Amino acid sequence: MGIDDSPPGLDLERLAPYLERATDAALTGPITATVISGGRSNLTYLLSGGARRVVVRRPPLGHVLPSAHDMAREYRVIGALSATGFPVPTPLLLCEDAEVLGAPFYLMEYVDGVVLRGADPVAPEQARSCGDALVDLLVRLHAVDHEAVGLGGFGRPEGYLERQVRRWYQQWERSKTRELPLLERVVARLANEIPDSSRAGIVHGDYRLDNVMFSADLKTILAVMDWEMATIGDPLADVGLMVVYTDRSELAPTPSVPEGFPTGAELAARYAASTGIDVAHLDWYIAFGHYKLAVISEGIHARYLQGKTVGAGFETFGQAVPGLIERAAATLGE
Repeated sequence: MGIDDSPPGLDLERLAPYLERATDAALTGPITATVISGGRSNLTYLLSGGARRVVVRRPPLGHVLPSAHDMAREYRVIGALSATGFPVPTPLLLCEDAEVLGAPFYLMEYVDGVVLRGADPVAPEQARSCGDALVDLLVRLHAVDHEAVGLGGFGRPEGYLERQVRRWYQQWERSKTRELPLLERVVARLANEIPDSSRAGIVHGDYRLDNVMFSADLKTILAVMDWEMATIGDPLADVGLMVVYTDRSELAPTPSVPEGFPTGAELAARYAASTGIDVAHLDWYIAFGHYKLAVISEGIHARYLQGKTVGAGFETFGQAVPGLIERAAATLGE
């Protein structure tokens, strides 16, 4: 079995024999591996061998925060959803033995589709229909009975929002590269103004346009990806973050959306009409989304400064953090 050069974080000399023993992935030589761009946290690789293509997910290199990048949790949620017919990549194998790659990882089927980003040429009417499909699929996700699909103990919905504010502040303290007094004020406001959760459901944790894969004609979402922050909690956390990601400014790391894509207010209104959930207090969730993105971006920036990132574009994340916090504060009326 031939093996081409390995990208950072993926030792094919060690991985290939393990896969031969442990799975029917049927990769035949020569095996090649490339980094799939787009993700900025867990690392994603496309493995090709013969006529077969599969995907490997593993934690980032260096500076892995406590409770983050749990491969077993990510594998469990896509396994549960895959069994219901919800569009996710089919999980193939979970390896929790860090000796194989230096970290736990899992294998899933490759989905051959289109990831749509703001710079991609798309007609405005297509962009709008993609936005409608995005929010409609989120409605479908939040309607899944998590206990019925085996995710009853996957998270603790009681006190979810309070824990989220506190946990992301702890992550900030562990990864910060500078002091931001405004962030301290934002955290205090979020903690003091936590809304009552309407109900509990599966929360994706990073639901946005370029975390879904469309069919070639952009009419169907084939798969929702990047489940590393999934849990059971308040579904409006997903809605607030989805609104944040519709920002069309150049503020990195918020991915822009194509011209014609629904506004955040339109997406929230469509969600509310479909679910009957009151979105009157959505500003809190939007502010929390900006705050969460700021902390994630600071963690990525810290890994970039350590030389532990894989791929291009990481140099922009540090400069985005103050702006994200400013938007959180503005949303809260600071």
